[in-house]
Amino acid sequence: MRFLVSGGAGFIGSHLVDSLIDCNHDVVVIDNESALENENFYWNKSAENYKYDICDYNKIENLFKNIDCVFHLAAESRIQTAIKNPAKTFRVNFIGTLNVLKACKQYKVDRVLYSSTSSYYGLKNDVPLVEDMDRDCLNPYSSSKVAGEDLVKMYSKLYNIKSVIFRYFNVYGERQPTKGQYAPVVGLFQKMKSEGKPMTVVGEGDARRDYTHVKDVVSANVLAAMKKDLLKTETINIGTGTNYSVLELVDMIGGDYVHIPPREGEAKETLADISVARNYLNWEPTIYLEDWIKNKWKFVFY
Repeated sequence: MRFLVSGGAGFIGSHLVDSLIDCNHDVVVIDNESALENENFYWNKSAENYKYDICDYNKIENLFKNIDCVFHLAAESRIQTAIKNPAKTFRVNFIGTLNVLKACKQYKVDRVLYSSTSSYYGLKNDVPLVEDMDRDCLNPYSSSKVAGEDLVKMYSKLYNIKSVIFRYFNVYGERQPTKGQYAPVVGLFQKMKSEGKPMTVVGEGDARRDYTHVKDVVSANVLAAMKKDLLKTETINIGTGTNYSVLELVDMIGGDYVHIPPREGEAKETLADISVARNYLNWEPTIYLEDWIKNKWKFVFY
């Protein structure tokens, strides 16, 4: 098969590209290397690689010719940076997504797999979080990603593009971003410890998150890409069904920590109900945070 991966040189996207290449598929990658929190970008030399911006439709359009499935991961993906610059966030996450879908329609791509976020659920929904709960967007990041969900559903309904909307829960793992104070917390804390710095715990450290390993995220995407009886649109949580507080994460890593002020626009607790992933994709998480930190993590970032 022939796939296109937007954001394919970043954290999740590069793992996905590697997996597809290892299975002997043809892969086209679009990435403009704009993620400020990434220490590195990972271009697979066996893919067709294009350093393009998804907001430039004229640049990306022709890349969608003869594509069987698009994995759309390119995004502005940090909550606090989105609060500081909502216009840029909406430009990339809404207009960029519109461009991807427009090109899929133009070249009759069979299916689109859209990477969304557990930030959809906000504060008003009680855990475990189920896909049919009401949206509660607390910040420009979640608002822009959920607006992208609406675009995917609209294109699926109007133009018969099969689609899956994945809501990821706090993805971590090899190649995870570690640069800047707003990098995802697992990689950030590991880097702080490796540099002899205290880990910075936001607020009281009682916020709880469902941490999901990047390889399990890739597995869900591949299963959806290969699923023969894919519906017009399906929304699927990708988590583990287990969560940990920030202080519990600190204890797993071990080391000194300091408290910093609470942040606006963030949920207190996430915990995925993964029944749809199990039933629809026959997917199960295989890697859990505590085991990964204990057995896999060697202060190596690659």
